[in-house]
Amino acid sequence: MKPISEHLQQILDNLPTRPGCYIYKNEAGEVIYVGKAVNLRNRVRSYFNESPKDFKTRQLVRHIAHIDWIVVESELEALILEMNLIKKYRPRYNIRLKDDKRYPYIKVHWAAPFPKVTVTRQMVQDGSRYFGPYTSVWAVHQTLDVLRRIFPYLTCDREITGKDARACLYYDIKLCAAPCIGAIGQAEYRRMIEDLCDFLQGRTEPIVTRLQKEMEDAAEALQFERAAAIRDQIFAIEKIVEKQRVISSKQMDSDVIAIARANGEACVQIFFIRSGKLIGREYFILEGTHEEQEAEIVSQFIKQFYSEAATLPDQVLLPHEVEEAQIIEQWLKSRRGGEKVQLVVPGHGEERELVEMATENAIETLAALRAQWEADTNKQQQALAEIQQALNLPAPPNKIECFDISNTQGTATVASMVVFEQGVPSKKNYRHFNIRSVQGPDDFASMEEALTRRFKRWQAAQEGQFEPGAKLDPAFTILPDLLIVDGGKGQLSRAVKVLESFGLLGKVPVVGLAKQNEELFLPERSESILLPRHSQGLYLLQRIRDEAHRFAITAHRKQRTKQGMASVLDSIPGIGPARRRWLLQHFGSLEAIRQASLEELTAAPGITKELAQKIKEHLE
Repeated sequence: MKPISEHLQQILDNLPTRPGCYIYKNEAGEVIYVGKAVNLRNRVRSYFNESPKDFKTRQLVRHIAHIDWIVVESELEALILEMNLIKKYRPRYNIRLKDDKRYPYIKVHWAAPFPKVTVTRQMVQDGSRYFGPYTSVWAVHQTLDVLRRIFPYLTCDREITGKDARACLYYDIKLCAAPCIGAIGQAEYRRMIEDLCDFLQGRTEPIVTRLQKEMEDAAEALQFERAAAIRDQIFAIEKIVEKQRVISSKQMDSDVIAIARANGEACVQIFFIRSGKLIGREYFILEGTHEEQEAEIVSQFIKQFYSEAATLPDQVLLPHEVEEAQIIEQWLKSRRGGEKVQLVVPGHGEERELVEMATENAIETLAALRAQWEADTNKQQQALAEIQQALNLPAPPNKIECFDISNTQGTATVASMVVFEQGVPSKKNYRHFNIRSVQGPDDFASMEEALTRRFKRWQAAQEGQFEPGAKLDPAFTILPDLLIVDGGKGQLSRAVKVLESFGLLGKVPVVGLAKQNEELFLPERSESILLPRHSQGLYLLQRIRDEAHRFAITAHRKQRTKQGMASVLDSIPGIGPARRRWLLQHFGSLEAIRQASLEELTAAPGITKELAQKIKEHLE
C-alpha cells in the first residue's frame, strides 16, 4: 500500500464513531466510492489499516485523495442516504444499475376526473398511480396497446363535459370509451381505469367475475350490443391470462430474484408473481461487480431497484442470504407504508424451484446479451477495418478525434472535439474550445486555433510543462489514430498546417469530411474517397461527424447564453470582466443575480454595498 498522505491521516484521526456515509474522492474531486457504516471511524480506517485482498479495493484505495462523511442518526438513515448518493454520483467503484438514467413507468393520472394512462420516466407525488419500472420503453408501449383494446381509455386533451357533439375517430375504432359525448359516465369510466390498474397488478379474477355479471344483466335488459362488448372484453382478458403461468400454489405476491455472472458481467433476473401467477419479468445489468461476492451484488440490487419500484410485494425470494437483511426489511416496510416485506432464501420446495427457474433465465439472458454485444463489437471492428483500408492506414484507427465549428454570424464561436474509442463514443474525453483569436465568421481560422490549442496541450504533457495551477488533462495526452475535421478541403488544409507546426504531419493521419456526398479528402490527393453507401465504415464516420456537430451546437448555445448575460452585466458601472465572472460563478445565472437581495449580492466576491445597490437598480 502507498503511504497515507498527511491530509488523509488528519481526516482519519478526526472521523466520528457515529453511523453515517463516507464519500471517497480522487485528486480531480470526482466521487469514486460511497459507503455506509455503523461506526464511521472503524469502517473507513479499515481501508487503510488492512491490506486489501482484492484488486478492486486496492485500486480504490490507491486513488483516494480526499474523504467526506455525513453523520446520521441510525443505520436505516445511513442505508437510505447511501442509496441516494450512489444514484446521484454513480461512483465508478460502487455496484450500480447500468443505464439507469430513468427507467420508464406506466402512469395512471388518478387525480384527474377522467384519468389518462401515459408513459413517464419519473414518479412524482401528484396523486397518480405508477407501475414499473420497466427496462424497455418499447415493451411498455406494447403493453399499453393491448390494454387500450381492453380498457379504451382517453388519450386526447379535450375538456370532458359529456356534451360534445361528436367523438373522435378512436371511438369509432373502439379505442376510446368516449366520455366526451357521454357514452360512458365518470363513475363507470373510473371503474374501468380501476380495472386497468388491477389488471397491471395481476388481479384479473375479480374483474372477470364482475364483468360476467354485468354481461348477464345487460342481456336480461335486452341491451345486446352492450352485452356483446363486455363479452369481447372478457375474452380479451382471458386470452392474456392464459399466457400468465400459474407457478405457485400460494396466493402471496412475490418477487423472485436470481443472478448470473460471466466474464465480469452480472445479470439480475426478477420474476413478478401476483396471486400465484407470473405476470411479468425484467432483467437488469449491473456495473462495478468485478470481484464482488454474489450476496453483495444481490443486496445492492435490492436497494437500488426497490428505491425506484412503484409497488412492493409481500416477500422477495433470494438465491443467497444478504448481510443487511434486517435493516433492508425495515426500509422496505417503511416504503410499503408499514406493511411487512420479507426477504426469504428458500432451501427446498416450490419456492426454491422458482429461484432456480429465475437463475436459468438469468443465465440465458446474459448469454443472449453477450452474443448481441459481441455482434455489435464485430460491427465496430468491421467499420474500423473498412476505414483503415479506405484511408490506407497502418492499423485500425482505435482512437478517432473529430473537430467541428459552430457560431452565429461570427459570435460565440465554439469548436467541438469528440472522441471515439474502439468505435464507440468516449464522452469523458469530449472537449470544447471557446474561440478567442478570431473576429467574425471565419471557420477556417477557428479550426486552426482549436487544433493548435489541442496539440499545444499534448506537447505540454510530453514536456511536463504546465501553466501555474493547470492540471494534466488525459483527453490531450494521447494522439489520435485518426484526426477528422468537418468541412472538406478548406478545413483539411488548416489541419495540415497545424500538424506541420508540431512535427506531427505523417504521424497523425488526418482527413477532411465534406457534408455533401460524404466525401473524404486526404492531404496531397486531389480526388476524394467515397466509402460504399451501406458500409459499416461510412455509418461510423457519419455518426462521429453528427456527434461532433451536436456537441459543437450545444456548447455554442451555452456560450451564447453566457454572452447574453455578460452583456447585461457589462452595462452596469463598476462591473468589469473580473467582477462579471465572479458574479456568474457565485450565482450561476442572471436571473439568480436579479433575484438576490442586497445582503446576498454583498456576499459575492468583489461586490461592495454601493455596487450591490447599483446592480439592483440596473437589473430591476
